Amino acid sequence: MSGIRALPFCWRNVHMSKRALLRSTTVIQEWRIKHLSRSSCLSGVEPMQLLMPALSPTMTEGTIGKWLKREGDTVNAGDALCEVETDKATVTMDADEDGTLAKILIPEGTANVSINKLIALMVAEGEDWKDVEMPQEIATSEPEASPAASEVSQEEIKEEPEKVRKNISPAVRQLLDTHNLDAVNIPSSGPGGILLKGCHSPSTSSKVICDTFSSTCYSSHSTNSTYQPQKTFVDIPLSGMRRTIAKRLTESKSTIPHAYASIDCLVDEVSKLRKQLKKENIKVSVNDFIIKAVAVTLKQMPEVNAKWKDEKIELLKEVDISVAVATENGLITPIVRDAPHLGLSSISDKVRELAVKARSGKLSPQEYQGGSFSISNLGMFGISEFTAVINPPQSCIMAIGGTQLCLDSNSKPSFYMTVQLSSDARVVDSVLASRFLDAFKKNMENPMRLGLL
Repeated sequence: MSGIRALPFCWRNVHMSKRALLRSTTVIQEWRIKHLSRSSCLSGVEPMQLLMPALSPTMTEGTIGKWLKREGDTVNAGDALCEVETDKATVTMDADEDGTLAKILIPEGTANVSINKLIALMVAEGEDWKDVEMPQEIATSEPEASPAASEVSQEEIKEEPEKVRKNISPAVRQLLDTHNLDAVNIPSSGPGGILLKGCHSPSTSSKVICDTFSSTCYSSHSTNSTYQPQKTFVDIPLSGMRRTIAKRLTESKSTIPHAYASIDCLVDEVSKLRKQLKKENIKVSVNDFIIKAVAVTLKQMPEVNAKWKDEKIELLKEVDISVAVATENGLITPIVRDAPHLGLSSISDKVRELAVKARSGKLSPQEYQGGSFSISNLGMFGISEFTAVINPPQSCIMAIGGTQLCLDSNSKPSFYMTVQLSSDARVVDSVLASRFLDAFKKNMENPMRLGLL
């Protein structure tokens, strides 16, 4: 049967009523679906393909975290088929049709699965799932055979001694020339075949003095040494999220010119207001005040609410605050959208909701993609101050330290916190960063200016 090409994740509206007609004709009809597509097979029941979905604009690959359905299970439209770990969260992949899960091609736990890659096969209701056949492109593919050891030419074997000689450093080569010795003919007694002081040539009593343990003295062809170094470390596999975080942070530090500025803010007025709100059964945190103060300050200074794009500065219309949340797989930054127009209690409720979703891996892409400014707070861990790495394509991130005791000008005890702004110097230079921090300080120390509720 002629093959019907696999379509991208975003296609919809399968016309199931035309299935019988399509099987009996040679006309190829494009079926518009989400992540299901028809495929040609060698024989047996014609399968529907399940493709790795693109769950975000930046997603290029993902990890099959867990299959929620097994082979032979009945599937209804809307049922969760599997969990897909993206670079930000764990998202369920849902079925768009009724049918039976016939074959799982990518087992759970498999990482680096490219989008639109075939991961499973389904059959329609009433069809024998055991009779499903692999698509031709998979069934006919075979791994390339590696060359056998017997096929290695004698010329390659003869070239090996010369390769060994070429790996000798100039200093060791000079010693060998002085004693008229050939490194190939000297057995190596050092770890891993290294030539050490005391290695003897079978034809002479001269000793080879090797003053270095570098790899240039190492012979990969020696079989005389039985030394096996002990493993003193443990490899920890990276999740897709950890791998993406590492990549993005490295790119950020290497491509964005970070500038830093810090300021101390008194939090006494915030503490007083929190106590008043608590009496009215409104529970808010210092971090909620910080989010509100940052949002209001960005509204006052829109030139900071910007990003660097295509060799120019792009001002952003919306003030959306990304709040760093620690999870088992690393930091993720869900977004409090339109923060300047939210009341303090609404911000508090939203942050709690997003934090729960983030730690359980249930954030939707819309809840963590985007943002115009990031906040990272380590004060709850007793950290007094720190610097944070910018989260591209944003231009700024504010690092919040814990509250500390000090004496004011009247020798009365007071509490303050240190905030440090990391900014893209191409967008927010030192002068603009200083002005922003000064405005933030005034808003934070006079919280009634924020229009809280």
